[in-house]
This record gives sequence, structure tokens and C-alpha cells, in this order.
Amino acid sequence: MITRRDALMGAVVCLQAGAFRARSASAQPGYPDRPIKVVVPFGPGGISDVVARLWADKMKSLLGPAFVENQGGAGGLVAGAAVARAKPDGYTLLLGSVGSQIPVPAAGGSVPYDPVKDFEPISILGVTALAIAVHPALPVRSVQELVDYAKRGPAALSYGSGGAGTATHLAGELFKSLTGAGEIGHVPYKGGGQMVTDVINGHLPMAVVNVTGQLLELHQAGKVRILAVTTPRRIFAAPEIPTAVEAGVPGMIAQNFNGLFAPAGTTKPILARISDATGAVMADEEFRQRLIASGFEPYRDMSPETARRFMADEMARWAPIVQALGAKPD
Repeated sequence: MITRRDALMGAVVCLQAGAFRARSASAQPGYPDRPIKVVVPFGPGGISDVVARLWADKMKSLLGPAFVENQGGAGGLVAGAAVARAKPDGYTLLLGSVGSQIPVPAAGGSVPYDPVKDFEPISILGVTALAIAVHPALPVRSVQELVDYAKRGPAALSYGSGGAGTATHLAGELFKSLTGAGEIGHVPYKGGGQMVTDVINGHLPMAVVNVTGQLLELHQAGKVRILAVTTPRRIFAAPEIPTAVEAGVPGMIAQNFNGLFAPAGTTKPILARISDATGAVMADEEFRQRLIASGFEPYRDMSPETARRFMADEMARWAPIVQALGAKPD
């Protein structure tokens, strides 16, 4: 049965989509006239891949065909470099995150592009919670028990991340720094898929990983154990899981973001058209609920100007952490 609330929500989405079409018709005639490619810095199956594919599917009715291309490697640098070098015509976009847009300049290493000068922010879609997860056989059921276990050193303990320089790596090192558990080693992966598989199979005792719908299902099934999330508040999709701060680690706040970025030099009308289309999609409550179920916390109405301010704030927040930890992408 269609409720009055559903009818009103549908009317709002239709009005927003209509407004988008009216604005975009005068913004850039002829764009787009071929498929748009969204480059994801990680392999299939992770939260960035999920978000990109959901976005691309929704674009069919607003901008036309869009497809996802996965280019993993170097914590996001491979994909970032490919898009930074692409023609600034709106047909090649980056689904950027902390790994591709934040830690590179702060780390002070040799990098193939400048995350500020070489990109135009289009829209920040939202943030992803990170989780501290362990294999169920590990004799710990809380963050404090994990810290105590690591400090006792009954066996070598290592955590996996999505790659050196990624948000999960930085969060893992921040966790070690705040808890004094420096004995925990680091095992970088090329994305989260194989890492989670290794935790399930017992090849890896611990991981700092992006929260996804699949990870939450594995937690509920007892195949992995999520001890805490590293967001400021408990996440919508799993409110029973405590935050790391609640679990006794003050300052343990680290989250990833996903946003759309275009090569520098892309015209403002094209940026506005993509941003308007994205805003219309993000206003769709059904779409938002699909993102939330995947472990993603969506934003609304993130314009290029707002996205640029968001990025400035994120860089200011992450830079001292990266510098203090001395973390550098491989």
C-alpha cells in the first residue's frame, strides 16, 4: 500500500529530478553524449565499489550510461594518477577516498599528482565507518581485551588494512598509538575483499576494515567479530556495535569518505551538471536506505563548493595524524 508519506516523498524526488533536468539543459548542451567512466581505486566488492556501482546505475535516467572501472594499487594512487591525467571533459571521474585524496601530500613522499591542484571536487557522497574486527577464535570480546592480549604477546599479532596509506592503515596505526599496543604488526592488502576472506579463514587474526553490508552479515553470522567502529557515533546499520571511544579508547575516531572528483580544468557547467544529478539521486530515500544497509552514511546536497570545503577540513584533520605516524603509501 502506498502511504501518504511515500506519495509525498515520491513527489519531492520527482520535483528535484525535474529541477535537475531544467538546470542541466541550459548548463552544457551536448554533455554527456557518451558513457561516463567512474574509476574506483580498489578491487570489486568493497564499499567504494558498491557505492560507485549504485551511483552509476542511478545515473542512467539522469545523465545516461555510466560504468565502473576498478584500478587498485598503492592505496589509491594508481587510480588517482589515471584520473588526474585524463582529459577534463567530464567523461572520466574518480570515486575518491582518504587513500587517494588525503594522506599522500601529508606523508611527504614522492607522489604522482597533487590531490588539491589536480582535481575538481564534485560531490562528497558520504562517509564509511571503519571497524576493528577479529577472527572469532581470537580470545577477545572487547577492545580492551584485544589491547591486553596484544600487550601480553602470547603470539605474534598482526592486523590487515586495505593498503599502505589508506584510511584503514592510518586508523590501525592510530589505534596502536593511542593504546600503546605497538607490538601489533601491519599486513597491507590491495583492498578489503581478500583481507576479510583471510580473517574468516583464520589466516589473519585482526583487521581494520571499511564497514560494508557483507561485513555486518559476517559479524551477525559469527564468522568475524566486530569489536568496535571508529566513527564518532554508532552507525545506523548496526547500532548495537559500540564505538571505539565507548570501548575505552579516547580519540579513536577515523572514518573514510567517498566522493566524486574530476580532473582539474573540467568546466563549471559540467561539474554542476554531475553534482545536480548526484543531488537528485541522493534525495531518493530508497537509494539512501540501500547505501545505509551497505554500511555507508550518505550525505545530502553536497555541491562542488561544499565538497571543496569538506576536503579542506579533512586534509587539516588527517595531516597531523599522518605526519605523527610517519605513514607513507607504498
